[in-house]
Amino acid sequence: MKILIIGSTGFVGSKIVIEALSRGHQITAIARNPEKLPVSPLLNTINVDIFQTEALAQAIAGHDAVISAYNPGWGNPDIYNLFLKGSSSIQEAVKKSGVRRLLIIGGAGSLFIGGKQIVDLEGFPAEIRPGATAAREYLNIIKTEQDLDWTVLSPPGILEPGERTGKFRIGLDEPVRDEQGKSAISIEDLVVALLDELEKGNHIRQRFTVAY
Repeated sequence: MKILIIGSTGFVGSKIVIEALSRGHQITAIARNPEKLPVSPLLNTINVDIFQTEALAQAIAGHDAVISAYNPGWGNPDIYNLFLKGSSSIQEAVKKSGVRRLLIIGGAGSLFIGGKQIVDLEGFPAEIRPGATAAREYLNIIKTEQDLDWTVLSPPGILEPGERTGKFRIGLDEPVRDEQGKSAISIEDLVVALLDELEKGNHIRQRFTVAY
């Protein structure tokens, strides 16, 4: 497939690029710092401002799918507004481009435990609440989208660099937890799940999650 990846040099995005290349996909990576990406004949890098919706739509046109790992940065004081603005611009650009398939890395805060979303639970870290709240609100926005074949992948609460095993369990709106109640996965296996979803399309117009 020809895939355009947004957020390609980030915490998750960089691993998406590696996994997609290993599967032989043709990648266009939007990157301000292309030197951070691997060198491959299957990889092309471009620099497009995601807030410039028309320019982004032109860059997306001709691809089979878009993967967005967009995040303005957890330390950004305006993360709430920028996340919603950027995500909405990406969604609109994909629609304008004529591409139908959009996969998004979402947040863990919108998953449910005991009928409540994690972001609303007592003890949720205040420093990441604005970003987590924005991710939840955008999930509600994308759920109303009828023109795109979208999928949102919410990672578990513990997401760290680690081993690529290709083995994990899949859930929908509640965290996948082990016998000790832990919900975790390596970034490497998270992106395996994402690329599997791209290739198989098991969760069209759905949010899903994964963990060990």
